[in-house]
Amino acid sequence: MYARVTQLEIDTMRIDTDTAVAVYQSEVVPDLRRQPGYAGVLVLANPEGTGAVITFWDSVEAADASATTGFYADVLEKFTTIFKSPPGRGRYEVRMVELPTAEASAPGP
Repeated sequence: MYARVTQLEIDTMRIDTDTAVAVYQSEVVPDLRRQPGYAGVLVLANPEGTGAVITFWDSVEAADASATTGFYADVLEKFTTIFKSPPGRGRYEVRMVELPTAEASAPGP
């Protein structure tokens, strides 16, 4: 499995972090799910607007395909007005994964 990591900073004077994440979820994630080899996404953010989007892919070819198909450029175009600066991007091989279960991440009573 491979991961694409995009590090970004949202301009919180234009849009709050929660709204930016909601827009990403509604406008980008459905298109991501249609990409060949897509395996999932994590969105990390803090209230100050700093964050990362980690997309997971079945193969290195699938991870790199969005650059050649224009998908990534199209996504950046949708969000260009809310970034403080252009996002950074890298590709990594996933070497280990341990994520919390739904029960462990659920809020307490």
